[in-house]
Amino acid sequence: MSDTSSLIESADSVDAEEAPAARKRPKPGERRVQILQALAAMLEQPGAERITTAALAARLSVSEAALYRHFASKAQMFEGLIDFIEQSVFTLVQQITGRDVPAPDQPAEVGLRQASRIIALLLQFGERNPGMVRVMVGDALVFEHERLQQRMNQFFDRIESTLRQCLRASGSETPTVHAQVQASVLTSFALGRLQRFARSGFRRNPTEHLDASLALMLP
Repeated sequence: MSDTSSLIESADSVDAEEAPAARKRPKPGERRVQILQALAAMLEQPGAERITTAALAARLSVSEAALYRHFASKAQMFEGLIDFIEQSVFTLVQQITGRDVPAPDQPAEVGLRQASRIIALLLQFGERNPGMVRVMVGDALVFEHERLQQRMNQFFDRIESTLRQCLRASGSETPTVHAQVQASVLTSFALGRLQRFARSGFRRNPTEHLDASLALMLP
């Protein structure tokens, strides 16, 4: 069961205008999340790097015009998925660090533990949401507007920046060179694991041997 189920509370699969009279009208905003849920589910299928609005509409048993009543473009649909990724991951990151930016006076071992937990949650999120992984690594964005890939680049930049702050020396206001290198290696590791997961057809789990891998990078 993927976390994308939290995008929606039970929704009908036919647009209100095309549904039988006996069906209830969708609640405000429900149709939008239903479209996003369907898009994420389609991205979990093999060879789904490029999804057309026609195929998405067919999956939902609605017309393409019905989709465009809720999203101005397919790019906006992908932006909705990216919003979900950002909100889900960084809400959990903030719970780990206790604030937007880790405190500079925290002990070094606390920072190491925080960094390990951030990488673990990122890979666990991907493992539970295979369709989202295609967005995170950019496979689903190749034929889409470049601003979407830029947003995902900024997402991983923000992950790396948070790791640098976690790994800076205790009492230091700025990350050391060592902390910067560690953060870069950890971010590259996470991205590589997510890419392998997607390109293996979701067979190679990103959390495989995770504890041993982190022990090598964060001795």
